[in-house]
Amino acid sequence: MQTDHPPCRHPATQEWYIHSVVLHREDKVSHAHALIPTATAGPPTFGVIGAVGNGPFVIATVDPDALTPQDPNEAQIRHFLGPNFFIDPSSDHDNVQHLVNNTPAISQFLQPSPPAGSDPHRYIFLMFNQPTNFNSQTLVTPTTSIELFNISAFAAATGLGDPIAGTFMLVGPDPTTA
Repeated sequence: MQTDHPPCRHPATQEWYIHSVVLHREDKVSHAHALIPTATAGPPTFGVIGAVGNGPFVIATVDPDALTPQDPNEAQIRHFLGPNFFIDPSSDHDNVQHLVNNTPAISQFLQPSPPAGSDPHRYIFLMFNQPTNFNSQTLVTPTTSIELFNISAFAAATGLGDPIAGTFMLVGPDPTTA
């Protein structure tokens, strides 16, 4: 999986931020900059580079480093789980095919917020082909706890299989609370 679209720097503050998440099909990962939580506010938009078909797809975001990377006793935290994403055929820009969705997420986007004193956390975004019966799964619902989630077990139990694309970002604690 490759992430050759790193976060951007805000022109006024020079802080790192991310405005969209691009999921890649290749096998090289590189993200060197940890973002601050305010840079990840609001749900991201999703796009994919590479041939993946038209959908539907499931997008999942997990934090494998909760409570801290040194003591991940609450991991994984589910930060997003959304089914029914499709390629927007009119959106191919710079080889990025944007994903659209008109249904509610199972788990709405939860802004990353590592606790003060923690090392930066990894936030992993995965894209799966959505099996036909996925919308009837009941293992995870909007009221299911987001803590101690296991994306591998969930993918196996619901027929998602292996991810077809993915990326990650690093987010550190808010420096004003350190």
